[in-house]
Amino acid sequence: MEAPDTPAPPSSGPYRVLARKYRPQTFAELIGQDAMVRTLGNSIARDRLAHAFLMTGVRGVGKTSTARLIAKALNCIGPDGQGGPTIDPCGVCEPCRAITEGRHIDVIEMDAASNTGVDDVREIIEAVRYAAVSARYKIYIIDEVHMLSRNAFNALLKTLEEPPPHVKFLFATTEVNKVPVTVLSRCQRFDLRRITPDMLFSHFSSILQKEGIEAEAPAIWLIANAAEGSVRDGLSILDQAIAHADLDGGGKIGADQVRVMLGLSDRTSIAQLMTTILDGDSAAAIDLARAQYALGIEPVAMVRGLMDLTHAVTLAKVSRHDDPALAEADRERIGDWAQKLGFAPLNRLWQLLLKGHDEVLRANNPLEHLEMLLLRVIYAASMPDPGELAKLLESGRVPTMPLAAPPASAGQETAAAAAVAEAAPATELPATSLTIAQIHQLLESSGNHRLAVQVHDHLRVIELEPGQLVFAAVPALSATFPRDLGDALLAATGSRWNVRAGEGDARPSLGEMRAATAADNEARIRELPVVKAALAAFPDASLEDPADNRHKSNP
Repeated sequence: MEAPDTPAPPSSGPYRVLARKYRPQTFAELIGQDAMVRTLGNSIARDRLAHAFLMTGVRGVGKTSTARLIAKALNCIGPDGQGGPTIDPCGVCEPCRAITEGRHIDVIEMDAASNTGVDDVREIIEAVRYAAVSARYKIYIIDEVHMLSRNAFNALLKTLEEPPPHVKFLFATTEVNKVPVTVLSRCQRFDLRRITPDMLFSHFSSILQKEGIEAEAPAIWLIANAAEGSVRDGLSILDQAIAHADLDGGGKIGADQVRVMLGLSDRTSIAQLMTTILDGDSAAAIDLARAQYALGIEPVAMVRGLMDLTHAVTLAKVSRHDDPALAEADRERIGDWAQKLGFAPLNRLWQLLLKGHDEVLRANNPLEHLEMLLLRVIYAASMPDPGELAKLLESGRVPTMPLAAPPASAGQETAAAAAVAEAAPATELPATSLTIAQIHQLLESSGNHRLAVQVHDHLRVIELEPGQLVFAAVPALSATFPRDLGDALLAATGSRWNVRAGEGDARPSLGEMRAATAADNEARIRELPVVKAALAAFPDASLEDPADNRHKSNP
């Protein structure tokens, strides 16, 4: 009788993370390091093996894995036990299996981070004198070799330069600049490359297929980009994404889930935030930032999202942007911005975000710093870049920034009233409702420039009512000033005015108010980054108001 079919029982062994489960076992499985594999293959084929190898590169690109593969390649004896060193170790002979399992007596792995002293190196120096027990070569794999002390490096130098023929040294480090030059000169160095997102995407897709797990392509691209060239980092993120996947949806890994898991801002929200910045809508920008913060998105992640979007738009202008993780709507939006924005504003936006990123990252209250950064970016969007400002300074045409006017005091004449007076003819002004600004304009338009200058620069009004003007006496106003001004007003309006000096609180003159406003504007303009840069480049330059020059030129 045949036994009934029953499902295989689940494995009772401990779970192995993907980074360990899919560690390369052959050079063919080592992705992204073709140049190194070719060099090693030619060296083995020509029997020109160095006595020391140094693998360097960022974390997770395969330095330690490469060292173990070299150990297997040098000690492999083939399935029949008659083979020699090969770039394609069989993986079935006893040396290959023992090295893979980490139990070969002649392959010694040492962590330099926990064995930093000269005594640890002295043990190696003593042991290299003895031949290998069962392998072709005795191999020392020293990980994070830059952690060795200076004395330890010095003790190793002589043995490293002239080791016995049966000994090979394999070093791995992420910080090759900390390894002494005397050690580097005695090693054959291999710089392992960062793995490109395309390679990581293919590698992760293959692993997911082997694991029987479905994933959206944009989700895999997000993981590949987040890995930053490290296979191990990417596999760790992939492990987390598998655990994070919604079991109700069949365990499929979605892009939105990966984005939430990685703490990335939603692309649509970042695009909306960028839109408010470009439109100059500060209130909407702050509301969007606060809404994202309430959803758990860190302010620094929002800044990074804006930087990524700025970078994407800039690359799109030169037709060099190709992100497979983007949806079609995002591609169209980036392309539209690339057509509308120039390189100068994009570069200015990038510099502001780059500086703000560090500020938000170090801030005690990141949300407040993010809000101030958004306001700074929106305000600076209308500013000329340093190059344009330098040209304006050279030509003497420095623009006046549209800064907010200071609060008006009781009875203070505003710039708007002066603008109205300039726009309206003198004959249309009612004689019983004049302001000081309008009186000044009446005198200018009637050709009485001397009296107009006195009113603008020195007339401090105490009381101004229809047909009466009381002012504070100052030495700059002559004894005949009241009579002269009364006669001029009679001629301009057809009504008699009582103009006299008096006592009491007087308002500043038009000239004093203009000077105070100009000084406040100039102080704020000088604090702008682009203005600071321009004044630093042109120390002799100054900020001037064309209106001041006009009044000074009047007789």
